[in-house]
Amino acid sequence: MSPRHSAAEARRTRERIVERGMALASCDGLEGLTIGRLAADLKMSKAGVLGHFGTKEALQLATLSGAAAAFSRLVWEPAADAEPGLPRLRAVCDAWIAYMDTARDVFPGGCFFTTASVEFDARSGPVRESLARMHRAWRRRLAAEVRTAVAAGDLPADSDPEQVVFELVGLFMALNQEIQLFAAPDAVDRARRTLDRLLGPRRESPVP
Repeated sequence: MSPRHSAAEARRTRERIVERGMALASCDGLEGLTIGRLAADLKMSKAGVLGHFGTKEALQLATLSGAAAAFSRLVWEPAADAEPGLPRLRAVCDAWIAYMDTARDVFPGGCFFTTASVEFDARSGPVRESLARMHRAWRRRLAAEVRTAVAAGDLPADSDPEQVVFELVGLFMALNQEIQLFAAPDAVDRARRTLDRLLGPRRESPVP
């Protein structure tokens, strides 16, 4: 096998490990990731799995990064081409709801970041720090859209972007709980009604 093919195969194997790690961690937490479980699930040796990361912490950080990329693909990218401000914020929230409600092939245990936040909020170390950085970056991105919406007159002039984001994050954490813990059939409808109160009623698209 040529060095180029060998490197590509190693990259694909690492991606498979991370993808499986994401699925497991959404259910069992990042601390629940074990080299033995991953090796068994992927039909690899423990040494083969460990050789791609070196330590469990490195595996956790790689899994966290993979989950962030998946979240961006599922939630941000579908909305990225929408008009900045309220239209994009609405599109993000629609994609965020879909991620919570239907992305079971990627995250069978529900929102990866809700699970990780509960798991690591009282801990210290690189995993917690990385997780907090990701959350702060997401909140800044949402706040930027709120500010644009306020400037465009689509949200009240006295809207506090940080408060709006605080309430959005709380809403989606509650939605995850309603779906995962209570299996509430009306969870998505309740989330949409809450969004209408927070962002204003959804505008109907003009009829051509």
